[in-house]
Amino acid sequence: MITPLIHRVLTREDLARLVAEIGRLDQGEARAAEEAVQAGEVDAVLDSEAALDAVRGRGGAPAAVPLTLLWYVPVRAALRARGVGDVDLADYAATLPVVFATWRAVRTVAHGETGLDVWSRYVASLPDGTVAQAEGAADVAALALWWAGVFPERVTRRAAGEGTLRAYVTFATQALTLAARILGPSEPLSPFWTRAADQAEAVQRALAEARRDYLGRDVHSPESRLQRFLGRLN
Repeated sequence: MITPLIHRVLTREDLARLVAEIGRLDQGEARAAEEAVQAGEVDAVLDSEAALDAVRGRGGAPAAVPLTLLWYVPVRAALRARGVGDVDLADYAATLPVVFATWRAVRTVAHGETGLDVWSRYVASLPDGTVAQAEGAADVAALALWWAGVFPERVTRRAAGEGTLRAYVTFATQALTLAARILGPSEPLSPFWTRAADQAEAVQRALAEARRDYLGRDVHSPESRLQRFLGRLN
């Protein structure tokens, strides 16, 4: 089952690379970041404007940091800008593109296909009210948010426009709610799935915002980078 993993897999080396990238822009900020890391205040560094600027490359190429940080730092910033301060939720949102970038088992869930009908049939095929169905629902919810957040143009192009994105988010909300209900209040993940269901739209929007730095037509051209940089200044 896909759960928040960014904080669990972060290493000292990963953080050192982030501090080094911050240092390319501001040595003073890098020293402050290093002190915070040494004091165990990792989230303070990950949430800082200096980290966000460094990861984005100030309109240039994305920073030479691990994929986990390339996604987590801007996704976290996008959620905070929307008033969503849940660290676990940001971790979960950033986990989706990191996992699906390398997870071959995505094809096992949907048999090489994508779409709400396929995922609905998959969940319905599992024994009602079982942990297997809860885990299946949580995973297809993750798939729906991944597609709607990271590839929104593809989702709308394949179906009926912007309404399809809302349908994907609604599906994810319902699937996460089902997972939480089946697992029950005694399961540690249930409260998180409930929070994720409540903020599914914010997760989708944060992913869509973050992926503009990495995916899309001519996204790494000088003109595109300059436009993104100027847009953020405004």
